[in-house]
Amino acid sequence: MPLSLTFFAAIPLAIWIYLFLARGNFWQLREDILVPKALGNWPRVVAVVPARNEAATISQALLSLLKQDYPGGFSIIIVDDHSEDGTAALAQKVVNESGASQRVRIHTAAPLAPGWTGKLWALNEGIQLAANQSPEFLWFTDADIEHAPDTLRRLVARAEAESLDLASLMVLLQAKSIPERWLIPPFLYFFLMLYPPRWIADPNASTAGAAGGCILLRRNVLAPIGGIASIRGEVIDDCALARTVKKSGGRIWMGLTGTSVSLRSYGTLAETRDLIARTAFTQLHYSFVFLAFALAGLFATFLLPWILFFAYPGEAWVLVDTAIALMTATFLSTVRFYGLSWPWALTLPVAATFYGYATCVSAMRYWLGRGGQWKGRAQAQQ
Repeated sequence: MPLSLTFFAAIPLAIWIYLFLARGNFWQLREDILVPKALGNWPRVVAVVPARNEAATISQALLSLLKQDYPGGFSIIIVDDHSEDGTAALAQKVVNESGASQRVRIHTAAPLAPGWTGKLWALNEGIQLAANQSPEFLWFTDADIEHAPDTLRRLVARAEAESLDLASLMVLLQAKSIPERWLIPPFLYFFLMLYPPRWIADPNASTAGAAGGCILLRRNVLAPIGGIASIRGEVIDDCALARTVKKSGGRIWMGLTGTSVSLRSYGTLAETRDLIARTAFTQLHYSFVFLAFALAGLFATFLLPWILFFAYPGEAWVLVDTAIALMTATFLSTVRFYGLSWPWALTLPVAATFYGYATCVSAMRYWLGRGGQWKGRAQAQQ
């Protein structure tokens, strides 16, 4: 066996041993199954829903909020960020038909201020309106998510039981079409690899992350961190908020749920590419050097073992096969979480290649002044 071949085979194996044993067990997906205990006094919560061109999903999302079985005071503020598809009118129709005018307020956001990303500007306006109700918690949730009736009750119960300042849930993304089945489970897998939930919850670890579609935030932590304005230009706003809260001494937590689901579909490769490209280069701090290292890492981690497997069958087989086995086994739990059959676990290297391509697209868009695309806006600051 050539020494060079052994060396190259040892590289991905070392990476996978680290990922398997020393990366917070990110691959062991654990759905949040907390049975909420009754509280003597359920705190008041205001949900803030930023919405821009969400006509396809706003009605279903709002109805799921109105069906929350939360025992305490609960109201909803929808901030319409200058939608052009009748989002606000559809939300108002739901309010009228459900007789929920006392619980829901629909607000049109002011023109986007310089230096702000659109979603954070809408959240900030909602927070200011919510202050009049003096809630203990703010619930930031997207206008394309359908929540289970007990979602808020479970989040608040956990936050109170564990003295959390920020609790978030990664909702279930759709995996129905072929592109979704191929690329959405890796999206969750890679996210958890970057932000292992165990490390997020550990107050002694620097890792901080959150799932922006469903964040419960204790309102009194906003003033000490400078409010949402302290992260006003962040494209990856959820993780930026979690990082800021944790740095200020707050306790944070992130879990997974299969009962709150995204209503947005990614039926084409282009749609999934854009989902990745919106934040991929931001994650690399807009650095060409980091981009080169990221692409090299993707190659060494996901592609090199399979190249060696097919190009040099039988040689360095212990190293190569062990790396492939660890790769497949760690991804299998994510595949099963999405209810897919086990052969999908073998598609991870091809998905990683697509993610590398989408990251390059993200970089090109940034260099062309079109980075951080969200609802027709380029939000990455040059």
